Amino acid sequence: MRDTQITGDDVQIVGHRGCAGQYPENTVLAMKRSAPHVDMIEIDVQRCGSGELIVFHDDTLDHLTEASGSVASTDWETIRELTVGDSEQTIPRLATVLDAIPTDTGVNIELKHVGIADDVLAIAAQIDNTVLYSSFQPAALSEVQTVDPTANCALLFADASEKSVQTAIDLDCTAIHPRYDLVLTTDLMKTARKNGFRVNTWTISDSDVATELIQTGVDGLIVDYWNLEFSSA
Repeated sequence: MRDTQITGDDVQIVGHRGCAGQYPENTVLAMKRSAPHVDMIEIDVQRCGSGELIVFHDDTLDHLTEASGSVASTDWETIRELTVGDSEQTIPRLATVLDAIPTDTGVNIELKHVGIADDVLAIAAQIDNTVLYSSFQPAALSEVQTVDPTANCALLFADASEKSVQTAIDLDCTAIHPRYDLVLTTDLMKTARKNGFRVNTWTISDSDVATELIQTGVDGLIVDYWNLEFSSA
């Protein structure tokens, strides 16, 4: 049970990259610190140059570390020595992060690219947490479904096109993860309910926006700060 100031009825709180506004994102420390306060933790997974699956969002190392170059061309021996931002926290492998998340906290694994579903699901099979797989890339979710047709998947998108919802239907997703403004400015919630989707929206850092979203009936808020306050009245 989360310990949090967020009090919307039946709204799931998802810690974006382990609550990236409060802790070094996608690190073991972020997992441990955010877990007591959220229902689920969202992490980003990609393959580095030597083949290991690491938890890191950006395609390149330049923004979050003192190194440069693409993640895809950098080996694990180099990456494991790097620290995130101005912290002393290192970039972890997927298995290490999953081990750090309590079993009563859900995990939203975002696949950053195709070609990793087999290995991601094999590692995730070792934990007892509820797991939701998401991606902006339909092909990555299709691979997940091929590996495990029972896996819960969510399509991420940032545009209001009908094509996005249709893609989620075609992929047999259980949820959609739209950018928050799409929920507030379109009929997306009505369409989602018509098609049986749960709706988790990203990325919320403003209390007034959170309140508005709760009033639309969203199922989850993907947040950078677990102590964001809002009203469900």
